[in-house]
Order: sequence, then C-alpha cells, then structure tokens
Amino acid sequence: MIFSNHKQAVLTVLIATALGGVVVTDAVAQSRSADRSNSDRRGSKNTAKAEVMFPNATREEPAAKSSPKLGKDLQKMIDSYNDQKFPETLTAANAILANSAANNYDKSLAAQLAAQAAYNQDDSAAAIKYLDQVLEFNGLDNNGHYQSLLMKAQLQIQEDQTEAGLATLDKYFAETKSAKPEELIIKGQALYQLERYQEAIPVLKQAIAGATEPKDNWNQLLMAAMSEAGQTGEAVAQAEAIAARNPDDKKAQMNLASMYMQADQMGKAADVMTKLYASGKLTDEREYKQLYSIYANTEGKEQDVIKVITDGQSKGILKPDDYQAQLALAQAYYYSEPAQTGKAIEAWQKAAPLSKDGETYLNLARVLHAEGRTSEAKAAAQQALAKGVKNQADAKKIINLK
Repeated sequence: MIFSNHKQAVLTVLIATALGGVVVTDAVAQSRSADRSNSDRRGSKNTAKAEVMFPNATREEPAAKSSPKLGKDLQKMIDSYNDQKFPETLTAANAILANSAANNYDKSLAAQLAAQAAYNQDDSAAAIKYLDQVLEFNGLDNNGHYQSLLMKAQLQIQEDQTEAGLATLDKYFAETKSAKPEELIIKGQALYQLERYQEAIPVLKQAIAGATEPKDNWNQLLMAAMSEAGQTGEAVAQAEAIAARNPDDKKAQMNLASMYMQADQMGKAADVMTKLYASGKLTDEREYKQLYSIYANTEGKEQDVIKVITDGQSKGILKPDDYQAQLALAQAYYYSEPAQTGKAIEAWQKAAPLSKDGETYLNLARVLHAEGRTSEAKAAAQQALAKGVKNQADAKKIINLK
C-alpha cells in the first residue's frame, strides 16, 4: 500500500541520529586523554557527559572501558568510519573482534561500527549479525546498546523479517520504557503489516497523541488500521476531525474523501472532492481519477463525470489513451439523461482496444446492435472473440445477425 516506503524512511532517520561515530570517538578519546599532556582543551569536550537517552532503562550499564592495548586499533577503526571508508572500517572491526586481547567493550564497539559500515554498503544481513554481536558482548553504555537493539529491529522489518523485528521491538520497549512517537510508529507499522490491526490501533494512537506534529502518513496508517479492523465509523470520525482542524490542507481533505469512499458514503465523498475541484486544488491525474470515480459511483452524477474527464483531457492531466477514463466517459454518456449514445459509442470505440480482454468490445457490439449499426456491431463482436470474452454465445449471436 501507500505505506510500503515508510520503513526505509523511518530507518534512515533513526540511524542518522544513532550513528556511533561522534559519540564513540569522544568516549574512546576520553579513556586516552589522561595519557596526553596537552589534552586540557580536548578533555573539556570529551569529558562532557552524553545525553542520557534512556533514563528509565532496566539494564545496568557495564563499567568496562576500552583496553589500553587496543587504543590505536580502535581509533583507526573510528577514523575510517568517520571518513566513510566503510571497507576499511569492516577490516579493522573484524580484526578487533578476532583479537584475544579485546574486552567486551572493544568488541561491542567494533561490532557496532561494523554494523553501521555494513548498512552503509547495503548489506543489511551482515549488519544484523554484527548487531547481534553488539548485544551479545553487552559492553556499550545504554545509549549505544539500545540504539543497536532498535536498529536491529528496524533492519529485520526492512528485510521482511517482521515477526522477528516485532519481537526485537517488544524487547526494546520492555527494557527502555521508551514512549517516543517515532519509535512507537515503527511498532504500529509492523503490527499493521502482520494484519494485527486491533493491536496496531492503540500503538498508533499513542504515537500520534505523543507527537507534537504527527506526520500525515501516521494518521493515514491509523485510519487504514481502523478500516481493516472493521472500525469504519471510527476511521471516518478520525478523518473528519483531522479535516476539520485543517480545512485548507488538501491532503487532509483527500484522506477524508477516501475514508468516505471506503465507508460507501459516496455522496459525502463527492461533496468534499467537489469543493477541492471548484477551488482549483485538484491538479494531478490521481486526483482527477479519484473525483470522476466518486461521481461514477454516485447516482445522477453522469454529467459531472463527463465534465471532469473532458476537462482533465483538455488540460493534459488525463491521457487520451487512458482506458478507465474512456470507459467511465462512455458509461456516463450512455446513462446520462438524456442519453448521448453517439458520444458513448465514440468513447467505447477508444476504450475497447485498450482493454485487456474483449468485454469492452462486446459491450460496444451490443450498443451498436441496439442502434441498428449491424455491420459495426458484427466487427466489434469479432474483436471481442479475438481478445477473449466469457460470454462467447452473445458475441457469436451478434456475428450471425442477418
């Protein structure tokens, strides 16, 4: 659905804030600053405490620091990462991981940067394995440890390991007690993907309620979950509330129209879209298609279908070889009062060659036959058979007309 790129977007944002390079460099430099006689200026920066990102975490932070023997190796790895030399980062990290002199902190740090380097080289599978090592060695502070756990969950979900990713997320939330909206939304998305809509709804509500400015697609996801869970009324109410708060926001109004359509309230959907159309806010093909589709499914709106499609075609918004538009136009002309059969036939003649099968040709043949245009009806019926139709008997009956 509309939400298929969301995981990657969330992952990128969070990894950007979770990169270990700067924080890790400071931590390692701090452990070595006592050995430097000229470290006063650097020490004032490096000894500043990092922000505590997980104040309610249940995990007790380990006291381990980097091994003096690995200082140069660690700094070399960090420098290569900060210089975005990811193959060199991986080589250095793997060497530290294999070094018997490395302690748990050294190995955790090496695995963390190896995971980041692997991710930056589009190797998510390797990144997940390195993150497992970060968690296994358990040597980082809570900031690094839990950011690694969150990154693992996101990568699992991105790699379609959704069940496993959700389990990792549950562990993350249980241990950190985090209620950050941008993290809760990941869980809500995962539950939605697993079709666990009833479980997704409260998580999504919590994320939206906790955000200063919830993203539009968060609200869309909540409404979609409500709709899939059979809570159409609540989904509509949610869309109405958002639209009421944002009367000039086209996306909010479009979402409301979509929810009315899903609730089979075509009249209300038509009202919303008509206002947008009248104010000149509908500007692309998808929006025009949504509008004429609503009209086509609303009784007595044939003239509106015709108006929107012909307007869209004249502006180049709707393509002349668009099958659905031509078919909707044909039906609108045919069922309008009074019927405009000639124009309907012209539209069907444009739509039929664009159809994936012969059903449109067969409908054209029936209309032509009813209008007494027998030779054209026979030709259309022949085309219908050639492209394939379910009711071959009807097509053959028209072909055999005398």
